[in-house]
Amino acid sequence: MKKLALLLLILGCYVPQAVAAESAVILMYHRFGESQFPSTNIRLEQLDAHIQELKSGSFTVLPVVEIVSKIKRGIPLPDRTVGITVDDGFKSVYQEAWPRFKKANLPFTIFVSTDPFDENRASYLTWDEVREMKAAGVDFGAHTASHLHMTAATPAKNEAEIKKSNTRLATELSKTPTLFAYPFGEAGTEVIKTARIGGYAFSFGQHSGVVHPKSDFNYLPRFAMNENFGSPERFELIINTLPFPVTDFTPKDTKIGPVNPPNVGFTAAPGLKNLSKITCYVSGEGRVPVTLLGTNRIEIRASKPFSMGRTRLNCTLLGAPGRWHWLGTLFVRPKT
Repeated sequence: MKKLALLLLILGCYVPQAVAAESAVILMYHRFGESQFPSTNIRLEQLDAHIQELKSGSFTVLPVVEIVSKIKRGIPLPDRTVGITVDDGFKSVYQEAWPRFKKANLPFTIFVSTDPFDENRASYLTWDEVREMKAAGVDFGAHTASHLHMTAATPAKNEAEIKKSNTRLATELSKTPTLFAYPFGEAGTEVIKTARIGGYAFSFGQHSGVVHPKSDFNYLPRFAMNENFGSPERFELIINTLPFPVTDFTPKDTKIGPVNPPNVGFTAAPGLKNLSKITCYVSGEGRVPVTLLGTNRIEIRASKPFSMGRTRLNCTLLGAPGRWHWLGTLFVRPKT
C-alpha cells in the first residue's frame, strides 16, 4: 500500500486525505531560556525540539482563537491540531520565543498582566514591544492587571482587576480582549462566574487536557510546558493526546471546601473503552485508587488532604495506539 501511494504521489495523482477531528491540544509556556526559574522556564534546546516536532508534518498549528471558535461551533479541525499560548509576557518571549515561532510560521497567543508593563519592570515586555508583536500577527489576551490569586480575592477585587486589565489592553492595543487566562490556572465556580461577566468569549486554566466540544469554554485546559516536563519524549506524548469527555463531575467547585481530600467522581462518555484500565494520579500522593461503578461511572478517593495552593489530578486511558485520553483537574486551596 505504501509503495502504491508513493507511486501515485510521484505520478501526481495521489492526494493524502486529512483526518478531521473535533478536538485540539493547547500548550502553555511562560519563560524561555531563563534557567533560574525552572518551574516556569523551557530551555531553548527543548523549545527548538518542540518546534521541530510541530513542523514534522504530522501536526497543524492554528491560532488559538480559531481553534476554540471552531470547536465550539462544531467545525472540524485537522487531526492533531495544536495551539500555542504564553502567559505573563516576560521579556524572553520577545527575545527568544517570537523569533523562533516567526521563523517556523507558528501562530501563538500571549496572555498578559498589565501592571508590570505599566510599571516598566525590566523582566517584562514593554508596550512598544507588545504593539510590534501585535502588528506582526501575534494575538494577545487578558490575564488580570496584577496577576493575583483570584480564588483568594473577593469578587469585587476580581471584577476591578478584570476591568482595569481590559481598559489598559483596549487603550494600548485598540482592541478589547476576547480571550482570558486565569493567573496560576486557579479558578472555581465564583471566579469563573466573575470572568464570564468580564465579557470574554473563552477562558483558559492550567489543568492538563484536550479541548473538545463538551469542554467548559469558560475554563479550558492547557498542557503546561517547563524544564521538568518539557523533554522531547513527553512533548510528543502530549501533542498526540485525545479528549477524555466526561459529565457529572464532582465536586462541582474545584476550590477546596470543608471536605478535604474531596470525593472526586465523573461519568465517562459512552464511546470510551476499557474504563477499568483508567489510571489517576494526585500531586503529592501519586497513584490513587479508582473504582468503576456500573459501566462508566468513575470514583476516585485520595487518602491525603490536599495541600495549601494547587493540587493536580490527572487521569489517563489508552485510546488509539500511542495516544492517550487525558483528563486533568486543578484543585486549589487558597492560602490565607
